[in-house]
Amino acid sequence: MKKSKIFEVYERRRDIYTKNLTPGKRVYDEWLVKDANIEYRRWDPEKSKLAASILKGTPNTGIRKGDVVLYLGCSTGTTPSHVSDIIGKDGFLFGIDPAPRVLREFVFLCEKRKNMTALLEDANHPENYADKICEVDVLYQDIAQRNQAEIFIKNLRFLKKGGYALIAVKARSVDVTKKPKQIFNQVREELEKHLTIIDYRILDPFEKDHCMFICKKNN
Repeated sequence: MKKSKIFEVYERRRDIYTKNLTPGKRVYDEWLVKDANIEYRRWDPEKSKLAASILKGTPNTGIRKGDVVLYLGCSTGTTPSHVSDIIGKDGFLFGIDPAPRVLREFVFLCEKRKNMTALLEDANHPENYADKICEVDVLYQDIAQRNQAEIFIKNLRFLKKGGYALIAVKARSVDVTKKPKQIFNQVREELEKHLTIIDYRILDPFEKDHCMFICKKNN
């Protein structure tokens, strides 16, 4: 196992891994691998847009050990669990999802991973959970809604100056009548009004018609 160029992410052959915060426990039937008495979890790029963006060559996710993360669209916790590994015991992740069924699974995961908590909230209305969230180092969004860029921008209120903002854009959720590249360009124009875009990756073949924007908040 060797360190990758991404903070707290490791490489072995063509796969990427994170150190398991809860050794012996899987989250989504991922492989567990031991090397030098340290357990690592394989990060599946077909089940995680963030893993896909790393394998597509993004040079920096902006997520580091000790960071506080606001994760919009946490679902059952596949990608959040790897973010949990990266930020470690000194970091913390707020997971938000409006679906009770999937959030219940995420709550069970939070019971095992003490650096995460679950909030049953609609990310369209950040004012409803503003009193439950502190200022964060990283804003991450993975939401399949038509107004996903608008939701993302609304939640920038929680991101500190100099913080990183990542959004996985699902073109077909925005408009099925337009080509994905048209959608991605529209989203780029919106994001550039509020953020500096530092990286952009189309996620094919891991995720069809998806892209990842990695941005930074300068003011």
